Amino acid sequence: MTPTQRDAASAATETVTVTVDLGDRSYPILVGSGVLAEIGPRLAAVTTTRRAAVVTNTTVGRLYLDGVVASLNAAGFEVVTVAIPDGETHKNLASLATIYDALLGARIDRATPVLALGGGVVGDVTGFAAATLLRGVPFVQIPTTLLAQVDSSVGGKTGINHAAGKNLIGAFYQPRLVLIDLDTLRSLPRRELLAGLAEVIKYGIILAPDLFATIEAQLDRILALDAAVLRPLVARCCALKAEVVRQDERETDYRSILNFGHTVGHAVEALTNYKTYLHGEAVAIGMAFALKFSQLRGHCEDATMHRVIELLRHAGLPVEIPAVLRDADLAPVLGSDKKVAQGRVKFVCIEALGRTRFEYVSAGEIAAAAR
Repeated sequence: MTPTQRDAASAATETVTVTVDLGDRSYPILVGSGVLAEIGPRLAAVTTTRRAAVVTNTTVGRLYLDGVVASLNAAGFEVVTVAIPDGETHKNLASLATIYDALLGARIDRATPVLALGGGVVGDVTGFAAATLLRGVPFVQIPTTLLAQVDSSVGGKTGINHAAGKNLIGAFYQPRLVLIDLDTLRSLPRRELLAGLAEVIKYGIILAPDLFATIEAQLDRILALDAAVLRPLVARCCALKAEVVRQDERETDYRSILNFGHTVGHAVEALTNYKTYLHGEAVAIGMAFALKFSQLRGHCEDATMHRVIELLRHAGLPVEIPAVLRDADLAPVLGSDKKVAQGRVKFVCIEALGRTRFEYVSAGEIAAAAR
């Protein structure tokens, strides 16, 4: 192996630490390959108790739960495990009750850390359980999907869906630690990987034109899970979100830029009963619509709109609102979005890559533009 090859191999296996700076509630995000096996000593370094609970889903559990439990046991932890069904349709009160029943039945105490091992659904439901059990127990995120690694595991948003809309029940509750093992992405179906890439592309659109250009140039290597490209990409996305969270933890203003593409995306998910589109796919549709909406309102140049939509298409993501939904009345669903205030939606528009603006519009205006 040449020195250059050794340097590349070292870079690919290095663990990067990104800090979410929230004063005495700050926490590290560890990004690397093979770090799942380190959860035992990593957790032992941030807690004095030797009990822990792991919540996963039935799919991820078969792949990674035994290894996580073995690492925790080796570090001296007694472990309680809970599995909920896989899928967005199970991000609900029933799954929450399953977690409550298991952890209360195991008599966990307020010092017992609860670990979320899985994608965004597991992280969101487990985080809400941790926020509310015994008025709050320590929480650790171990995201195993690209979408969860770059988005939902960072920033403390937790919650469940309701029949009236997505994420309408929840809490802001920060984890103590986020452990991202890039090797878990190799078990993802390609569709899940692409759905996560939608959120990566989002960061480039709203915050970092250089990141957007990197995705354009390195898309094939990203999709091939080339660690030399993937590790800095995931770490950069986490750092971008960490900075937004540092500035506006509870989404009183600036953090709302992270909702780019999500207003229509959430409506698409809800109207298809969370069964037709993965979250990232629905967000891709929402981002493409938001670019068109921005262009229609005179904020965004045609070239920017077409450049973004072309990258989404090249990445294999959907960009059109389904005809069956365009013909439906989107307004009631859009109007129930949690970002609605005084009858207006705080809609994220794009002026240029890396430059956003908020438009306060009615659900009817968005629905009309979607037809």
